[in-house]
Amino acid sequence: MRSLNPDEAQLWAKVTATIRPLSREPLASSASPGQDEPEPAVRPPVRSGTRPAVRPVAPRPAPAQPIAARTLDGSWDRRLKSGAVTPDRVLDLHGLNLDSAWQAIDRGLERAIAAGDRTLLLITGHHRPGDPPIARGRIRAAVHDWLAASRHSANIAAVRGAHRRHGGGGSLYIVLRRR
Repeated sequence: MRSLNPDEAQLWAKVTATIRPLSREPLASSASPGQDEPEPAVRPPVRSGTRPAVRPVAPRPAPAQPIAARTLDGSWDRRLKSGAVTPDRVLDLHGLNLDSAWQAIDRGLERAIAAGDRTLLLITGHHRPGDPPIARGRIRAAVHDWLAASRHSANIAAVRGAHRRHGGGGSLYIVLRRR
């Protein structure tokens, strides 16, 4: 560890003069003779024998787990990966703009939940780079955020990529929670 040069030592002395100790014992002065004593930090008076009121800290709510990271039991994941799951409902977003796609997802989730469906196939289309004025893949890019912000997010157990037989990279399985 290197020693401090005179400028750093002076700055460090100013910093340490503003530190409030954890104990109530007065600190011994660290100023060397011949130097001006730094002004003490302003502290509220504390009566001896009493402790300042401690406010309880409210626990922070656990951060919401992203929908894409939610887990299913092993049998569900195996069935989804193998394509053995038959979707209860299919929602195709081809030809829709961002606003109408969001509304279609919201309505589709509402109907699926009301009907007691368990698996929804959401067809978003593959991301294909395109030149302006046509922006491609915007729905696919936004769908995970939409699902997380949806009023139905508490009813979504997981979101997984679809099997090739159901559209592969252009589709998603939305697995709904049991009621």
